[in-house]
Amino acid sequence: MENVETAKTKGFWSICRDPILLTIVGGAIDTIGFIALFGFFTAHVTGNLVLAGAAWVKGGAGIWIKLGAIPLFILTVMITKYWIDRSTQKHSTLSYLFLGEAIFLTGFMLAGLYFEPFKDANSVTVAITGGLGLIALAIRNTSSKTLIKHISPSTMMTGNTTQLGIDISNYLRNKTEDNKQKLQHSLSIVIGFVFGAFLGAFLYVTLDFWSVAFFILPILYLSYLASKKRFVEPQ
Repeated sequence: MENVETAKTKGFWSICRDPILLTIVGGAIDTIGFIALFGFFTAHVTGNLVLAGAAWVKGGAGIWIKLGAIPLFILTVMITKYWIDRSTQKHSTLSYLFLGEAIFLTGFMLAGLYFEPFKDANSVTVAITGGLGLIALAIRNTSSKTLIKHISPSTMMTGNTTQLGIDISNYLRNKTEDNKQKLQHSLSIVIGFVFGAFLGAFLYVTLDFWSVAFFILPILYLSYLASKKRFVEPQ
């Protein structure tokens, strides 16, 4: 009962701020990488596997980069999880992880600006640029599975879209405040990712890799919030 009363006192932004910012960035960076790097996904491992399989059958390029993304992703997760396990201060650790994500996103942006134009899907420059973006979002995914498990994964939308359908069904069947909060949460995640994907595509076409800078700022903001123990906690 207390959780419901607390939720009533909070507005939509205070409840959904963190998932919205995270999914906007996730959708944008994944889209920018896909457009700029010959279909390379910085966060969507499944997408890289599917495209690698399709390229192998059709004789396309860039197979080794998309397959190489898998061990790089796993290694980043292992290192991040090891560091989380050794830490004792949750908020400080989360703040540093967001800062690490921002640093690698900056590297992603600078590498893209330096190496462009990309002309060969098999080039090392594509691998380096895509790898930096992938490391950034692998750090994010590890955080989502450990320190901020109350926020659904902010880069993988199949499960989140399924949850949205479930939450809509639950709310229509039983319009309680708790079901309303769950629906707002899942809806904000899906809408945030879609908005981020379209915004990332628009900004990339307009500003090239400078567009990434707009999505580094929200991560730095979340790092600050975490350091001040103002990151939203589970209800």
